[in-house]
Amino acid sequence: MNLLKISWANLKDKPLSSFLSGLLMTLGITIISLLLLLNKQLDEQFSRNVRGIDMVLGAKGSPLQLILSSIYQIDAPTGNIPLDEAERLTRNPMIQTAIPLSMGDSYQTFRIVGTNKKYVDHFEATVDQGALFQKDLEVTIGARVAEVTGLKLGDTFAGSHGLDGEGEEHGDKKYKVVGIFNPSNTVIDQLILTPISSVWAIHEHHEEHEGETKSEGVEVLEEDHEHEHEAEAPREITSMLIKFRNPLGMMIARGINNNSKLQAALPSIEINRLFSLLGVGVDTLRGLAVAIMLIAGISVFVSLYNSLKERKYEMALMLSMGAGRTQLFGMLLLEGLVLSLIGFVLGLVLSRVGLLLLSTRAEQSFHYSLNNLSILPEEWLVLGVAVLIGIVAAALPALGVYRMNISQTLAEE
Repeated sequence: MNLLKISWANLKDKPLSSFLSGLLMTLGITIISLLLLLNKQLDEQFSRNVRGIDMVLGAKGSPLQLILSSIYQIDAPTGNIPLDEAERLTRNPMIQTAIPLSMGDSYQTFRIVGTNKKYVDHFEATVDQGALFQKDLEVTIGARVAEVTGLKLGDTFAGSHGLDGEGEEHGDKKYKVVGIFNPSNTVIDQLILTPISSVWAIHEHHEEHEGETKSEGVEVLEEDHEHEHEAEAPREITSMLIKFRNPLGMMIARGINNNSKLQAALPSIEINRLFSLLGVGVDTLRGLAVAIMLIAGISVFVSLYNSLKERKYEMALMLSMGAGRTQLFGMLLLEGLVLSLIGFVLGLVLSRVGLLLLSTRAEQSFHYSLNNLSILPEEWLVLGVAVLIGIVAAALPALGVYRMNISQTLAEE
């Protein structure tokens, strides 16, 4: 305990040097810890939501954009596709399930998605209050939607055109909340689900209303107006989520991409590509963090080396009064160890603060939460590395204690 007190007093005696060494160690550990936390939580979110989805069928465009918009609901869709064409292409014995999705509207930035019961079953979501949507304009909302918007069973609301919540409101037709899902830790938590026919009804009514507005003051023959409504536009959806019966189904994607106007995107390929691109930046940051920790070790080394030179007389005096060289060596090691432990604890705290800030941003933009603050097993390895760096950095100058000539040092002073 006395050695610890002396070590702490020595660190306080050199506040600037100690602060710099501790700051560098803290900064390195913060970056590494934050990267570990982000990597784990993003991996969990991506893996959980993509499970059981082998292919996404949608409009031509970026395959990654199609997957992000259809599976994770964090990008704009690539466009709409004819429902009859999608059904024709998915009428294949290798396809086990095909779940249609129709998007384009939102409520307070939460997406309104037209789909069917298969989508709910796929994510194993269960209804907490009320029931699952059945009729047009009935919605069952995710737990996070209910929490943020305050919507309750029986409430009605109008959706807004677009996915950012800033589009024109469809005020003439309102959705009714008939159910609220239990929290599932999947994308359903932040969605408003309704039958696909609801989305068609809303947009057909919106287009008719727009047509009437534009035709005000313009002479239109009644028979032409009737013919316009007789020629009903073909039904469209945004995408389809496909599950294959076996891995051979992967061959379907190439055929669709080569021989149709639609696009088939494979999540396994695109998500791996995304993570490989992100991995370059992550590896760079991780390397930077390790370099910062090593610089912190060098700082500890320089600090203790200079401290040993300045405190030679004090050390020699302690040795002459009966202190052992091993005790002095241990005291210097403790200084490096204390700096490492302080850096580790502060690094853990700051990485959690950083994660909460990023989680707040992610919740505002995408409604995803990244707030799991538990300590990861890998972080104990980081502690081991930090302690090793601190001890080695302290041990190198501390070895000078064993070479110290007590009488010569006292005589020089």
